This record gives sequence, structure tokens and C-alpha cells, in this order.
Amino acid sequence: MLQVARLHAFYGKSHVLHGVDFEVAPGEIVALLGRNGAGRSTTARALMGLVEATGDVRWRGASLRGLAPYAVARRGLGYVPESRDVFPRLTVHENLLLGCKPGAARGASAAAFERMYALFPRLRERRDTDAGVLSGGEQQMLALARTLMGEPGLLLVDEPTEGLAPQVVAQVAHALEGLRAQGLGILLIEQKLTIALEVAQRCLVMGHGRIVFEGTPAALRADERVRREWLEV
Repeated sequence: MLQVARLHAFYGKSHVLHGVDFEVAPGEIVALLGRNGAGRSTTARALMGLVEATGDVRWRGASLRGLAPYAVARRGLGYVPESRDVFPRLTVHENLLLGCKPGAARGASAAAFERMYALFPRLRERRDTDAGVLSGGEQQMLALARTLMGEPGLLLVDEPTEGLAPQVVAQVAHALEGLRAQGLGILLIEQKLTIALEVAQRCLVMGHGRIVFEGTPAALRADERVRREWLEV
């Protein structure tokens, strides 16, 4: 589904990613792990065309090189940034409406709303509430749901459990597992090892802008050296 090869990324003269290679298959959650500053968020931003990058990024066989972020999104990549970026003065329903695919028929949009409210029942309860007064967990659910309104084939999710209470973390994890079961590919950018090991089929560990480990959650659990050197604070 997604193939990334020799990906380099830059912020001005700062060279952040150094030849990153990985793939994400349909119906697979791949966890991208690492300490702050390792290059995890930059990887997602590079895939979406939000930072200067070189290398080969292919989505369903077609190159994404040089495309604007909106064009990447319309090809089928959905991005949920760490900042969530909900529109605080718009209601939950209005935020979701902004996520609809351009030109979507009214019936298709109505069905998408129902899917999102079924996935996140709390949003149905809060549909007429301004997003700015939602809790952190509710805003995270809204950010996920708004991106899913565009019916992406791959979801890039950056730190979805950051700052959330344990029960909300469990809800987000359950939602991601449900989406994977429906065939959605997910690149889960996380710092929390526990949640990544629980939901992912494969784990990538980044350090200094490179992939330093790739393997199953079981292999990562067994590799004390990698955890100590690249993950533990």
C-alpha cells in the first residue's frame, strides 16, 4: 500500500531524516517509535508534503513526490497531527463536515457521519457542542473522526494518546484496532511503548533520523538493548 524508500527530510539547512525505508500494508498497524527528536513526526510531515524531502514515496504504486498536501490527502492519505487542530468555534458536527471528501453526495456524507458517530458515540452526544470546550480525549476523537470522513486508505496518526486518561487511551486503541480490522492501514507514531505493543503488527524504532529496528512487537519486547538505547528515557 505505502512504500517509502531513501526518504530524507530537511528544515532549512537541518538534515533531519537520513534515508528512511519502510512499508505499510492494508489492514496493518505499524508503530513508529522513538524518543522526542528522533524524526517520527517529521516522517509523517514528509509523507504529506509538509516539509522539504527527497526520496521515493509510493502510494498504491504511484509516486507522491512533489504533490501538495491537499493532493496527497485526496490520493487517500489521512493525517492526524499531534496538535489535533480542531476548529474551536465550530461544533463537532461542523468540524466533521469539513472532513468530507470534495464533491461527496449527500447520501454518502450522511453515511459517513453515522459511521463516525457509531465509532465514537461520545461525539454524537456532543455533536452541537463547540469543539473548543471538548475535553482532550473528545478533541482527539474528533480529530480522528474528521480525518476519517475523507475515507482515507491509510491513516497517519501522531501521538494520539498524548495527555489522555488511561480509559480514553483504551478507547482510542480500540478504535484503531477496529479500523485496522476494516482494512485500513495505519502508521501509528507513538512514544508510549505499551500501547504500540498492544495494537501494532510491526514496530519501527527511530533514532537520529534513521530506522534502527524493525520487527514484531514480540521481537521488540525481547530486545532489551534496543529498548534501553533508543526508547527508554
